[in-house]
Order: sequence, then structure tokens, then C-alpha cells
Amino acid sequence: MKSPRKLIMAAPVFFLLTLHTLASSGYGNWPDTRHSNGHACIGCVLVVSMIEQLTQVHNSTVQISMERLCSYLPEKLFLKTTCYLVVHIFGPDITKLFRADMNADVVCHTLEFCKQDPGQPLCHLYPLPKEAWTFTLEKARQIVKKSPALTYSRSGAGICSLPFLAKICQKIKLSIQNSVPFKDADSDKYSDFPLGLAFTVDNIRAELTLPVCALHFQTLRGFYWRGRDCNDSNKMAYPGRRPDNWDSYQDSNCNGIWGVDPKDGIPYEKKFCEGSQPRGVILLGDSAGAHFHIPPDWITASQMSLKSFLNLPIALTNELDWPQLSGTTGFLYSTSRIKENSIYLRLRKRNHCNHRDYQNISKNGASSQNLERFIESLSRNQLLDYPAIVIYAMIGNDVCSGNIDPLPEMTTPEKLYSKVMQTLQYLDSHLPNDSHVILYGLPDGRFLWDHLHDRYHPLVTSWEFYRTQSSRSFGSCFYILGVLGPEML
Repeated sequence: MKSPRKLIMAAPVFFLLTLHTLASSGYGNWPDTRHSNGHACIGCVLVVSMIEQLTQVHNSTVQISMERLCSYLPEKLFLKTTCYLVVHIFGPDITKLFRADMNADVVCHTLEFCKQDPGQPLCHLYPLPKEAWTFTLEKARQIVKKSPALTYSRSGAGICSLPFLAKICQKIKLSIQNSVPFKDADSDKYSDFPLGLAFTVDNIRAELTLPVCALHFQTLRGFYWRGRDCNDSNKMAYPGRRPDNWDSYQDSNCNGIWGVDPKDGIPYEKKFCEGSQPRGVILLGDSAGAHFHIPPDWITASQMSLKSFLNLPIALTNELDWPQLSGTTGFLYSTSRIKENSIYLRLRKRNHCNHRDYQNISKNGASSQNLERFIESLSRNQLLDYPAIVIYAMIGNDVCSGNIDPLPEMTTPEKLYSKVMQTLQYLDSHLPNDSHVILYGLPDGRFLWDHLHDRYHPLVTSWEFYRTQSSRSFGSCFYILGVLGPEML
């Protein structure tokens, strides 16, 4: 029987990862992996591959390599603790299978993180074994047939079904799916928690008989995605609104400018911002706009160190996106070779009255066909707010898909036109006068294919890595670009 204490310790990371999967996979951003148990399969193959890399790079045993990987992880979200727990459960079987010369594909199918549905193609990263797949898999299963690890659930949904986590899981799931902040006391679609949300489990202490603990979530659609709320108890105070009485007594638009100049009695907002034509920037985008990215040193054993995963908790609570670095709404300066400031930073530099007036309403896998599911998270009042520049950047998912035959799933020109017009009508009914909408076109994905298909991924070539989940269309390279990021180009 599982140890309740260990289960509870592991719960935070499992339900966060599960909800990230539920939220992102619902929009098809990740290549279609339903034939192999989806993201659990991809994650298993990647982790097992990294363990194998670490044994080679450091000339160490499998057990030491697994422990080394865990040592790199931060304590936040119980990541390090959970990793050691997983090693305790599955480590002996992984070691046995490696000793039998089984590769990561075989290991993950044997441990049932990957499952092949009848009649569906086999998902595999590495070349198939010389012996028949079914024979190799059966051989591997015999090696671990009495393993207690096979009795553990592979589904994070089981964690979220626990009574004391169900409500938290549901709230996080809805926050991600609806693209709204997890914590928003006044329901104005802005959050005021810049350093992360901390909540306790006092209300379940009697049930768990555990001391109080705190679970920290860095963003969860908070201020990394849209400007920080300066008063989360007043729904009439938020970034982008026109000042209330020139903000003589309080900051109603969160740009940091309020009060009255004692020398002449003129409100600072009126003195500095009147006639300056303040305006915000709003992005309606997909994973490119959300700045989806997996740092190369996360999956490259030779580059891993104690510093590699410092940002992992932030990335997990950001759906593996980095909107704070987005080319449209980013407010932090990129550490990559791309040094250009975001559109928001340019608007803010031009006019500091634009401070905090940004919204990144992007979602992994978003397209013209599913934007209507979350466009209502856009916050703009036609009468009370300043105009906005809205950038519509659904640049790839109408063409790209992870299906074996992508053509039937591509958005037709007629459907694209219809959905874009529907979106424009929605914006016309919600944006203040003098707002503008900029439409980005679909890029030519052949450029990505020509320059990336034979580039060496940390595990195999980029094309070999993604052919296992994607169709042989140029669209696969959009995902490659998202994972490798500009640092690898």
C-alpha cells in the first residue's frame, strides 16, 4: 500500500503537471500523442533518456545518475522530494531494463507510461529494436513482471481526485483553461501577487492531521500574463483604465501615477498623462506569443547543473511558457541573443503612463478555431478604459497538427475568414474607440524545415525527435522551434 505521507508530498507537482497537460493538450499545442498515453509517454522517454545520458557523461551507474538528476531539481513545489520518491519506486526497474540493453522507448512502454492502442501506429523516439517489437517488449515485461511499481497509478488525475486536492485542482485547471488569474479577489481579471501565491491547508488539517504547509505558485496566469493589479479589493482599479478624477486620491489605473502636486494643485496624472494618448497592448496568440520554451540544458546532460532547473517551478506554473519574455507583452529583458525590446516595453518607454497596461491572452495550441473559448478573458471596458493595440497572432496551428494526415485537420480559407471576422466583431463590441487590431499572417513553415530538420537535438536529430509525435508536414518544425528556442538556432 502507498504511504499516505509520500503521496501527499508528491501531490503538488503531480497535480500541477496534470493540469498543465489538461489545459495545453485541450488545444492541441503538443503533437498528438493519444496513441501512446500522451504527455506521460513523452515525459517518461525524455527523463529516461536524460538518465542514460547522465550515466555516459559522468561514467556513473544508473542509480547514481537518477539521484544526480534529482539533486539538480529545486525544493519548490516539492520537485526534489517527488523526484527521489519516483526514483525509489521506479528506479530498480529502470536499472534492470538498462542492464538488459533496453532503450527509453522500451522502458517506458514496459513501465506502462506509454501505451499503444490497438490498430494505431507505435510511438517511438529511437530506432526499433532489431528483434520484433512485441518480442522485445514481452522480454522486458518478464524482467519486471513482479515489480511492485506496476501497481502505482500512472495518472495524475488520480491525485486530483483526492478530496483535499480536488477543489484546488479544479480551480487551477479553470484558471489555465480560461486564461484568467488563479487569484483575483475582485474579479477584474488582474492579480496583485507578483512574487507568487501562497495558501495554506488549514481547512484540511483535521482530515490530514498534518502541520500547516504552504504551496507556492509563481504565476498561474497572474502578472506575468497581464499587468499587476494595484488594488485587488477594488474591481474599479486595474491597469489600462482612464483615471478616476485624475487619480487625485488613489491609483485607479495602476500606472504608479497619482496624487496632487502641492505646488500648483494639479493632479500628477493630469500633468503627466493628459494628451499623451496612453494605450495598452493585447496579444491574442498561440504558443509563439506565449513564448513556449524548454531550455536546452533541461534535456542536455552535459549542460545540466544545479542552476539548470532554478526556473522550473515558474515554468510549470506558466504552462511551460515564458510570457514575461514575450516579444509583444514581455517586461523582462531576454537573456537570449535576441535583444529587441517587446512592444509593451517600447510603448512604456515612449510613455510611462502605459505602465502595466499589457495583456497576453495566448495559449499553447490556440488557433482561429478555438480562440472563442478564451477570448472572453480579455479585459477592456469601452467607456472606462484607454484604447488598446490588439495583435492577432494565430500563426501556425490552423495549418499544423499532430495527426498522421494533417490535411483534413487544416483550417480552410473559408473557415479562417469566418472565425477571424467573428473575432473582429467581438473586439469591435468590446474595445474603446481609437483602438487598433493588427493581424499577423501565417509564416512559411518550409523555412523552418529547411533550417532545422537536420539540426542535432540533445537526444537525436530534431526531425527524429518530432516525427514520433507529428505528421511529416512542415508544421512539425513549429514545435521544434518552440522547444529549442532562439538559443539553439
